[in-house]
Amino acid sequence: MGDAMVQVVGGALVDSLERPTRLLVARRTAPPSLAGMWEFPGGKVESGESAEQALHRELLEELGVSVVLGAEVRGPIAQGWALNDRAAMRVWFAEVARGRPAPLEDHDELRWVSLDGDDVERLPWIPADFPIVAALRGHLARTA
Repeated sequence: MGDAMVQVVGGALVDSLERPTRLLVARRTAPPSLAGMWEFPGGKVESGESAEQALHRELLEELGVSVVLGAEVRGPIAQGWALNDRAAMRVWFAEVARGRPAPLEDHDELRWVSLDGDDVERLPWIPADFPIVAALRGHLARTA
């Protein structure tokens, strides 16, 4: 099946899964078309990994943190959210269990953004992440 979608995973890191008030956003350094835009940290699922295992590994590699995963921010398709015609991303809420997030690879800045008001929406997200941001806000509104 050569045309299978590449499965990507992303973490919506919040300061607390119980009472989230802030979201950690990461600014991309590459490729040039996306550099300077914000995204959910994460990456590709490698063969033999579950999506959750991949997310734990990617967050450790990119941010240097161990996390506890919360609810998945469900997308419109089984693979989550289409990023383009070749890849789709599943996103989970996550809370840091160990370590302090740092932009170790792929990012030049991390920022904790308040989930109150529209600070999160006003950031220049990579376009594919915009609908996920909206879904995340909807999810939080329902659970608040």
